[in-house]
Amino acid sequence: MELMNTNSPEQARKRIPSQIAIDGPAASGKSTIGERLAKQLGYLYFDTGIMYRAVTLAALRRLGGVGDETAVTDLANKVVIDVLPPTKADGREADVFLDGEDITWDIRTPEVDANVSPVSAYPGVRKAMTAQQRRIGLAGKVVMVGRDIGTVVMPDAELKLYIDASVEERARRRYLECVERGEQVSYPAILSSMQRRDQIDSTRAIAPLKPAEDAVIIQTDNLNEDEVFDRVMALIDPPGGPD
Repeated sequence: MELMNTNSPEQARKRIPSQIAIDGPAASGKSTIGERLAKQLGYLYFDTGIMYRAVTLAALRRLGGVGDETAVTDLANKVVIDVLPPTKADGREADVFLDGEDITWDIRTPEVDANVSPVSAYPGVRKAMTAQQRRIGLAGKVVMVGRDIGTVVMPDAELKLYIDASVEERARRRYLECVERGEQVSYPAILSSMQRRDQIDSTRAIAPLKPAEDAVIIQTDNLNEDEVFDRVMALIDPPGGPD
C-alpha cells in the first residue's frame, strides 16, 4: 500500500469533505470504493465514466463506429443519459439509461472497453460531458469518480484520491468480472485492450489521466476491498481526529 498526500493532513481533514473526487485507470477499484464511500457518508455517488461509455455505445450502435469525431460529438450533444439509483439486485452500481433504454450492462462489454478511450478523448465530447458533471458535483455532497475529476471537473474538491493498480492486476479483475457474468473473453485480449486504453488516456491532449497534484495516491495491487476502504475512511475520520 502506498499513500502519498502533498497536502497537510491537518488542513485536508479538519472536517468531512462535501466533495470527494476519485480518479484512476480502468479496473483500479475506484468505482467500488467510491460507491461504498458514498453509501457510508450518505452522499450522491456519480461515476462519470458511465457517461462516456453511454456515448460510446450510442456511436457503435447508431454510427457503426467511433472514428468520426464530428459525428460522435454531435451525437454526444443530442443523447439523453440518465443515471439513477439501482433497481435490480444484479451487481449494478446504478441504473443507466440511454434515451430511455436500460443499458446498464451493455456499457460494460469488451467492445465498449476497446472504444471508449477515443470517444472520451474527443474535445467536444468532453466539453459536453464535463459541463453536466460539474453541475452535478457542485449541487451538493457527492463522491464523483472518473479520470479527470480532481484535475478538471472538480479541481477544488476538498479531498482527492487517485486509486491505482498494475495493468496486469487490473486486467485480471476485469477478466473475472466478465467471466462471472458469463461472457466469453480471454485474459490476453483484455490485457491488450487495457494497455491500449492506458496509453490513450494518459497521453491525450485534453484532460489526460494523471493524479491531481494534491491527491492521495493509493496503490491497491495487494489489498482487498475492505483494506482499501479502511484506508480511505482513515483519511476522512482519522483516529483521534476531530468529530
